[in-house]
Amino acid sequence: MKEQILSFLPREYPWKDCLFVFPELDSTNNRLKVLASQGAPHGTVLIADRQTGGRGRMGRSFLSPPGVGIYMSILLRPKCAPQELMHLTCAVAEVLCDGIEVASGLRPGIKWTNDLVSGGRKLCGILTELSLEAESGHVQYAVVGAGVNCDQTLSDFPPEIRDMAGSLS
Repeated sequence: MKEQILSFLPREYPWKDCLFVFPELDSTNNRLKVLASQGAPHGTVLIADRQTGGRGRMGRSFLSPPGVGIYMSILLRPKCAPQELMHLTCAVAEVLCDGIEVASGLRPGIKWTNDLVSGGRKLCGILTELSLEAESGHVQYAVVGAGVNCDQTLSDFPPEIRDMAGSLS
């Protein structure tokens, strides 16, 4: 699957060696935070076909079954204070909207600030997590994860979220 993904990227894509694809992870954000603490470089990307513990803000779970979605996280190592990243999640939402529109023809809306929606249904969730250096308060790293529902039908979602969840299909 990594080769398929790389085939869509420019030949000069500088992070080819930092792209990792897994059949299953508990959470791409969780795994990437561990790798970040072990020195993984800026631009490291993890993609999973399935997450067993996908999550969103405030401890909410994010359903991540195999074969029907895109579940990924990227590691950023900006040299800045955390307040300089106030708009990071919003910027990622905008880029995801652009990518979804190019891939599917659908332009989702942004439900402030971390959900992409269409027809009142959530298509994508974004989770941004920061690690700060205690002494300086500067950002050590940011991990930005996104889960995009691509090919689910309404019956694939549990009854308790069926009225608010959606997918690109």
